[in-house]
Amino acid sequence: MSGRMGGLGPRARLTALAVVLLVAFVSAGGYVWRARQDVTAARTTATGAPTRDDLAVVRDVPHLVFRNTALGADYGRVAMVPLSAPSGPRAVTDAACERVYATRDEAICLSADRGLLTTYRARLLGADWSARRDLPLVGTPSRARLSPDGSLVATTTFVFGDSYANPGQFSTRTVISRTAGEVVGDVERFALVVDGAVVTAVDKNLWGVTFADDDRFYATAASGGKTWLVEGSLAARRMTALREDAECPSLSPDRTRIAFKKHGDLPPGRWRLAVYDLATGTETLLAETRSVDDQVEWLDDTRIVYALPRGGAGTATSDIWSSPADGRGAPELLVSDAWSPAVVR
Repeated sequence: MSGRMGGLGPRARLTALAVVLLVAFVSAGGYVWRARQDVTAARTTATGAPTRDDLAVVRDVPHLVFRNTALGADYGRVAMVPLSAPSGPRAVTDAACERVYATRDEAICLSADRGLLTTYRARLLGADWSARRDLPLVGTPSRARLSPDGSLVATTTFVFGDSYANPGQFSTRTVISRTAGEVVGDVERFALVVDGAVVTAVDKNLWGVTFADDDRFYATAASGGKTWLVEGSLAARRMTALREDAECPSLSPDRTRIAFKKHGDLPPGRWRLAVYDLATGTETLLAETRSVDDQVEWLDDTRIVYALPRGGAGTATSDIWSSPADGRGAPELLVSDAWSPAVVR
């Protein structure tokens, strides 16, 4: 540099030096800015979705409970967002679940202890998300529901197989218990009546319970390659088929409709969401045309919420979507990086 500046006068030399220093300063500033951006991006990647610390505040307002699937330290933990701001930061609990369902006072958590031999457990959690008691669980967790008053809990597990794609090629166990601890029964042992006849086939399976009250419930029954929506009574230990080709029912808040998935003429392992009017028997297909293998939830009396794997089945991340229950409109992304939704009003 000194050789190039040797022929310049003092003022010119000072001007040239100032330009060099300015360029160096700007370059350094740009480097620091980029470095800060890289650090910020790394923090976002490491921590997953934006979070908030006011868990109690979220719990006291209508909110959505779900399994957090944002990659990072909180992956698999139960989280919640206010229904008024579902796309905003989420409050994350200490509970880790494969599937979760909640009411205002308690939650059912199906969890996995992974190791050389993976074991599963069902736990009833309190409002503070601490474990209250263990519940019976045999097999791989699949579905879980609590009754509206929180007195009953239903869990479904795969005892054999791990998919609902082909009825007859898996075996489930669905147990209903009182949250106080008493086992009401394995619903597969309840009488199943289809078209006036009791089904006694050994391939009978039951799954996907949704409660109407402390006695009546709806569920999926399967036998001989067919599925039915059934209405059951705990007191009578009896279930009656209402219609064919209906799986994983979910009762609307006003108790007039059932949201479910149907196979129709789709290829194996694919389903279409629909709503069934209990009074009229009318079926309404929803606007969601992607295959949904989940027990959906009602956001309110007009909208359904459900989870879809991002990038197809088997991926680690998923999102919760909503669709109008009247079949109009279009699906909307409700919560990203989320699974197993439960609406708490």
